[in-house]
Order: sequence, then C-alpha cells, then structure tokens
Amino acid sequence: MEGDQILVQSEQNLVPGAQTLVIGQEFADVDTCRRAIKDMAIALHYELRVVKSDRSRFIAKCSKEGCPWRVHIAKCPGVPTFTVRTLHREHKCEGVLNLHHQQATVGWVARSVEARLRDNPQIKPKEILQDIREQHGVAVSYMQAWRGKERSMAAVNGTLEDGYRLLPAYCEQIVKTNPGSVATYRGIGPGNAFQRLFVSFRASIYGFLNGCRPLLEIDKADLKGKYLGTLLCVSAIDADHMMFPLAFGIVDSESDDNWNWFISELRKMLGVNTDKMPVLTILSERKRQVVEAVGSNFPTAFHGFCLRYVSENFRDEFKNTKLLNLFWSAVYALTASEFDAKVNEMMQVQDVMPWLQRFPPNLWAVSYFQGIRYGHFSLGITEILYNLSLDCHELPIVQTIEHIRHQLTCWFAERQNLAQSYNSVLVPSAEKLISEAIHDSQCYQVLRANKVEFEIVSSERTNIVDTQARSCSCRRWQIYGIPCAHAAAALLSCGEDPRLYAHDCFSVMKYRETYSQPIYPIPDRSHWNNSSPGLQSAVSKADVILSPPNIRRPPGRPKMKILKIESMKRPKRIVQCGRCHLLGHSQKKCSLRS
Repeated sequence: MEGDQILVQSEQNLVPGAQTLVIGQEFADVDTCRRAIKDMAIALHYELRVVKSDRSRFIAKCSKEGCPWRVHIAKCPGVPTFTVRTLHREHKCEGVLNLHHQQATVGWVARSVEARLRDNPQIKPKEILQDIREQHGVAVSYMQAWRGKERSMAAVNGTLEDGYRLLPAYCEQIVKTNPGSVATYRGIGPGNAFQRLFVSFRASIYGFLNGCRPLLEIDKADLKGKYLGTLLCVSAIDADHMMFPLAFGIVDSESDDNWNWFISELRKMLGVNTDKMPVLTILSERKRQVVEAVGSNFPTAFHGFCLRYVSENFRDEFKNTKLLNLFWSAVYALTASEFDAKVNEMMQVQDVMPWLQRFPPNLWAVSYFQGIRYGHFSLGITEILYNLSLDCHELPIVQTIEHIRHQLTCWFAERQNLAQSYNSVLVPSAEKLISEAIHDSQCYQVLRANKVEFEIVSSERTNIVDTQARSCSCRRWQIYGIPCAHAAAALLSCGEDPRLYAHDCFSVMKYRETYSQPIYPIPDRSHWNNSSPGLQSAVSKADVILSPPNIRRPPGRPKMKILKIESMKRPKRIVQCGRCHLLGHSQKKCSLRS
C-alpha cells in the first residue's frame, strides 16, 4: 500500500495538472475516460493496448508482454458515469524508449493543438509537430500534424461544408443586425452550389459616401482552400490615406460573369444609397475582365491602372535602368509638355512608341489621366487582400466573412479614437503637405491680376493661380487636392488660410464622419432562428440550402503566389528528419537510434 502511494505521487509529478488513476475515480462518459487514459499513457511514456472498449466498460493493459499494469473501468448502474473498478498501478517494463508513441493518434493531436489553434489559426503543421515534440516528448509525422490541424479546425470553426450551409442564414443576420447593409449570394445548378457572394456593411457605405474621397481601388486574391475561390474587394481611401474597405465578395472562380456581377452589385449598392452618384476614379490591375466590368457599370468613371503592374511590364519589356528612370519621371510629370519631353528622352535611348500604343498614357500618366488619383498610383488594397487570403483560406466561408468583419471593427474603433484626438483643421498628412507648401511659397513673387487670379513669379517659371476655380497652371492643386506652393503664396498674399482651400475629404470633420457609424456584432448561431415575427420573411434565407462549389482543389501542394514586395523573400527550404521528425537534419544524420 505504501509503495502504491509512492507510485501515485511520482505519477502526479510526471503529469502536471492531471489526476492519476485511483480506485473509485469517476468519468463523465466513456469518451472522457478514453481521453484521460490516453493522455496519461503519453505523459508517462507507456504504450497501452485496449482489451475491451464499448458503451459499458473500458479495459486496457500495458502493451509490453509480462507487465502487470491494467485498468478496468465500468459504467455505474443507473447513472451515466464510469468508475475505475480494478487498477494495477505498477509498471514492470521500461516504457517507450523512443519518441514514437502508439497513443499519439490524429485525434490526440487535434485535441492537443485545439487551444493553440484558437489563438493562432495560421499555425503550420511543422510548428505543431515541433510543439508536440517539445511539450510531450512525442514525435508525430507531418501528415498526422496536418490531419490533426484539419480535425481541430473543424471542431473550432465547423467544416467547410457547414460554412456554405450556414451562409444564407448568416447573410440574413448581417442585414438584420446592421440595417442598410448588403449581403447577397447566388447558387448555381441543381444542387444550388455556391457561386457568388457580395457583402458591404452599412457603416462602410455611409463612411464612403459622407467622408471619403471619390476614389476606389479594385483587386482580388486567390484562396487556396479545399474549394479554391477568389476573394474580391473594393476599397476607398480615407482622409489620412488609409485603406477603407467598402465591399468584398467571394466567387467560385475569376470569370467575366463573376467580375461583372460583383461590379454591378457595387453600382446598385451605391445607387440605392445616394441621390447623386459621385464622379468616381477607379484604379485596378490591367485585366480585361475588370476593364470591361467597370466600363459597362460605371461608364462615367475614370478608370486608371495600378502603376506597379504597368512599371513591371515596362521593365520586363526593355530591361534598361536608364529607360526605367525616365519612365517614372514621365509618370509623375504634371503637365503634358513635361511628359512629352521625357518621352523624347526615352526615344533617344530606344523606341518606346509600340509599348505606349499598348499602354495609352491616359490610363497611367499623371499629366494625361483625366480623373483625380489624389497621389495614389499603386493599389494599396493588394497587400491587405494578400494577408486576408493567407488568414482565411482554411476557414469556412462564414468564418472568413466574420474574420473580415472583426478586422473592420478593429479599424473603425482605432480610427474613431484617433479622429477624436485631432484638433487641427486637416488630418496630419494633409497638414504636413500644407506646411511644406507654405514654407516653399516664401520665395515666390505674387502679382494679383484680379480678385481671384494671381501670377506667381519665380526664377524658373511663372504660374497662374485661380483661387475660385482652385487651380494652378502647374496642375498640382488639381491632381492632389491640396494647394501647392504657388496657390499657398497667392492665398497668403490676400490673407486667406490655405488649409481652408484643400478638398473637404482631407478635413478632420470628414475623417470623423467616415468612422462615425458602428459595425454591430453578429449573434451566436444558436440565436439565428429567434427572429421577430415582423422581421420573418415569407421564405427565410435560412431555409435555403447552399452546397459547396463544384470546383475543388486538385491533389498536390498548391503553388504559392508570393506578393511582389521588395521586403518579402521566399523562405529557404528546411530539411525534416523522417525518423525523429525534427527540423534541420535528414534521417541519415539523425542521432536517434532506430
């Protein structure tokens, strides 16, 4: 008896936080019993063999021949609990001498990683097997870690199939909890397979129409999950040059029809929420589907290309550093004469006219573009979409939308607090530009022609400023929306504050208005059917059955597209041992005995 107590004490030291087995110990059910026995066996490095396991009893013994360790657990009569009836505590064998353990199954891996997965859904299988090796002293294979993660993800978030099944009810909840929002989807075929989704929250719609500049960016990111798909997004830009996602969607594939549907939903959403559609400037990649969709749905908008892709095409075409520098000088040229001068310099190096015919300057050059870019030449939404696709590609579609909603909620809360701390007329980035313009204006001579027109003379050139039209012959005021140094000189000469002549979209008041509306949370799915009778439609969306898309990921590892950002590099390949499953060496160099 005394020896048994000593053994129990040593087991408690080896299994921190876990109870050791004692006669009379109870378990809620047989599954809890199995898990507890398995966890104890792994922690103590002994392998077990299950003799009998059913709904009324569980009998296990040590897997080593001759070892007396044995446990018999049986169901108590009249109650659902199980009780330890017989227990031989003492092991006479030496236990497991290597890192492999019979009880370290996929189910055990899934339970072990569940808590970590809730905190970090992006944990990699290699990180899982490394954590299990360090915490439990057990080696599992890459596939065990991968399958364990998949099973745990399904336990935490539900299966991917459940996500499509719950999507109609979830869209109904978005509209119910955030009145004025848009959440529409579409299925296809006899099985009503998912095809398209479009979501925009009322807070984003209001913020864009009442606070943001009339500039939109459109881009996409591929999803690498089981059912593939593409994440689409339309983003505005707030007063302080931060991205302001307006609408997003998921489609089964990047096709002409899906792009046209997504852009048409954007047009309908804006048309319903405003009496006067603003004259938009839309930036996107140079993709035929996007160009055609924007042209058919926003015929009056000014559509420009992202300069990242245009410049990459120019660089790949000519492979000449001097030409590339001249190209960027031509991009930022404010007037047509300055642009033509740079093109002439390029022509002296190499003939670029065939390329200019394929990429007309009115789609990317500042001097010829008719819309207002406000200084935005590359798509800022690209990096956000890239990160979202990495975060969400393994999540069910409902969890993906929830992840985006949580991100938007955090951004709104942070920027609401930031806006309240500003006590200036303009946001800090605009204040900085105005201060620089005022400083540079001190070297100019101002000649007033009439009440609103001024002649600004410098040693280099003369510019004409019209304060009523808010224009300068250098075109910087019109292009960036903030008075240039010439305009600042003219305004200061007549006692005006240049800050008051910046576009309204740069004001702190507009910035506060942008984030003034809240994004309300979505209730837990257990409350989704508790709708008020007045809100219950004749045919509830929750009654619609939506199945997964017909497109599925092909077998094999998908090709990862690395976002082309200079600071991001492809990681080097890391060797994994096939024996101990540790990283950094191969099986031939493994010191673990076989």
